[in-house]
Amino acid sequence: MTEPARLLHLHSSFSLGGKEARATRLMNLMGPRARHTILSAVPDALGARHAIDPAIAIEFPGDAAPALHGKPGLARYRELAAYMPQFDLVLSYNWGSMDGVMAHRLFAPFGRLPPLIHHEDGFNEDETARRNWKRNAFRRLALPTAEALVVPSVLLRNIAAREWGARRRTVLIRNGIDVAAYGGAPSVAIPGFERGPGEVVVGTVAGLRKVKDLPRLVRAKAGLPDYVRLVIVGEGEERAAIETAARGQPTPVIMPGFMADPARWIGHFDILALSSQSEQAPIAVIEAMAAGLPIASPDVGDIAAMVSEENRPFIAADDDGFRAALAALVADPALRRSVGAANRRVAAARFDESAMVAAYENLYGRALQGRRLFG
Repeated sequence: MTEPARLLHLHSSFSLGGKEARATRLMNLMGPRARHTILSAVPDALGARHAIDPAIAIEFPGDAAPALHGKPGLARYRELAAYMPQFDLVLSYNWGSMDGVMAHRLFAPFGRLPPLIHHEDGFNEDETARRNWKRNAFRRLALPTAEALVVPSVLLRNIAAREWGARRRTVLIRNGIDVAAYGGAPSVAIPGFERGPGEVVVGTVAGLRKVKDLPRLVRAKAGLPDYVRLVIVGEGEERAAIETAARGQPTPVIMPGFMADPARWIGHFDILALSSQSEQAPIAVIEAMAAGLPIASPDVGDIAAMVSEENRPFIAADDDGFRAALAALVADPALRRSVGAANRRVAAARFDESAMVAAYENLYGRALQGRRLFG
């Protein structure tokens, strides 16, 4: 029997967000074919571990492994590189893992390091409009020994080619989910929430980070009728700022924290609303589309191209447009149903996870010299 592949995951953080939802789903689908070791550049940000099937072989070595965060330097890079040979494949994610990518770049020519595949899913608030030139230079220096650079959006593919010199290594793999799982009624309650008669529920699913700009969503909700409820599912360091923005509203904002398996509860929402300063191809949007919900969002990343044609008028250019999009959807149940139905058709046609999994199987399998990880 073939030994499980040993995978080292280098994460910028491991609080549940879009990239973590995808990474944990892929881990679960690998089953016994792989063993996983996870390092987080934010050591205490490990909330996504709850989304991993208990049967999956996984470890979080903590202080027993080299730190993924800290002042850049040759000694740190040497230590990270020396940790890698025990693995068959290194998977790195976002800017916070780039020290690991640089360690691979510097020491791969001198030792037998496993192949590395880097994943970029977007930016924090400090790089939403324009990338930091120092980080861009670092990316250009670090990425040449990566087997591939994986991105989920056309926007990111263009940035990788134009700003990071990575055109030939960049692979576009669109996010996908098990669309069929989202077809039923919700079967799990949202803690702290109970729908009242006539209420309309605006919900979002996001890591509570500054780039998600959730106070913006709270402010937009304040201009809606009192029968509108707002539910924010996720965890992160911005919780206090969101709670401050919500003070004085006639109905409390429900913040249940992390919730696994959104197919079982996202149907409590009537509308999915995003308020991010920056996105690429959010998994939360795909999940909501699969559940037959309309989307209200700023026009960021690939969102306008992801949703149905019927939904595009509710992808807004500015804050006034965002508030107007929410108000229009709140006021018209028939409109919500028709836009949501169109979104579900698009999700089934374009975002089922079978295509995503096949693409990762092909990419990871090549790096592992033909070994299969899925199915």
